[in-house]
Amino acid sequence: MRIGHGYDVHRLVEGRKLILGGVQIFHNKGLLGHSDADVLTHAIMDSLLGSLALGDIGKLFPDTDPRYKGANSIELLRQVARLIDQKGYRIVNIDATVCAQKPKLSPHINQMRFRIARACGIDMSQVSVKATTEEGLGFTGSMEGISATAVCLVNEKSFGFFGAFSGNMPFLK
Repeated sequence: MRIGHGYDVHRLVEGRKLILGGVQIFHNKGLLGHSDADVLTHAIMDSLLGSLALGDIGKLFPDTDPRYKGANSIELLRQVARLIDQKGYRIVNIDATVCAQKPKLSPHINQMRFRIARACGIDMSQVSVKATTEEGLGFTGSMEGISATAVCLVNEKSFGFFGAFSGNMPFLK
């Protein structure tokens, strides 16, 4: 069993689409970045990569590589999920929080969860997405940017439900 943590932040600017969790949200500003700047999906990818000590998305998808200019982050997440699978692990769950003063994200949460789950090849019940504000404080509160954090749990595919613990708990065998 492995746990990963991810964090990402992008600046809000005019003239860009706002995409979070693979969902376009209509707003007067979007996030600045080399790809689509989907801060939520980036934090999730970093948590998954971190769970297996595989670095971060900058290592896997460098912003110096023109192939990733304007890249769809949900497609990149799909590649990360395949990598996790190839390493012999399965995603148990993802828990993420987006911090944004505006726009209101609650109407979009289920669609974000659906797109993230589909990209990872897991059930929507294994993905939690929450949204919060910083009550006008900090760079997210002043609407300069949006941040996201994510944690995930992955488990080796060869383990059963209690597989990771059964060696230390003979009564579970």
